[in-house]
Amino acid sequence: MRKRRINSTPQTVRPSVEAWLDLDQTALVEVTSEEEGYPIESALVGDDKRGWRAASNGSQTIRLIFDQPQRLKRIWLVFEDSENSRTQEFVLRSSQDQGNSFREIVRQQWNFGPPDSIREIEDYAVDLYEATQLELIIVPDKIGTDARASLASLRLG
Repeated sequence: MRKRRINSTPQTVRPSVEAWLDLDQTALVEVTSEEEGYPIESALVGDDKRGWRAASNGSQTIRLIFDQPQRLKRIWLVFEDSENSRTQEFVLRSSQDQGNSFREIVRQQWNFGPPDSIREIEDYAVDLYEATQLELIIVPDKIGTDARASLASLRLG
């Protein structure tokens, strides 16, 4: 038998090569706040390493409003925080009726604890027909500290 040792988790996990939805061309984005130098575009398009960060603490919403209804099969999210210990919760929801009603896709909590637990990567296989909106609500700290929400990357396939 032949074998070799591999690292258990690469330090920078990238989404597999596939056709990602060009959000720059297919959606309008709404966001509750953004810190200067960390715009939402940094998390949604291209390979910008900065990502998005909220300008204020508390719950934040990122909403994608599609120009045309979309069929989504994959949602890939990356959250990073190398500075704060906190418990984050996010809710991902979709709408098929221009935001009149939403269906919850997932509700997830993650404990950030630098230096060992600084990156949360979520890769969801979904089957959403005729999605007109996708909404990400981030509660940066369930305890209610002054932590601010951030998002390193969001890709849709």
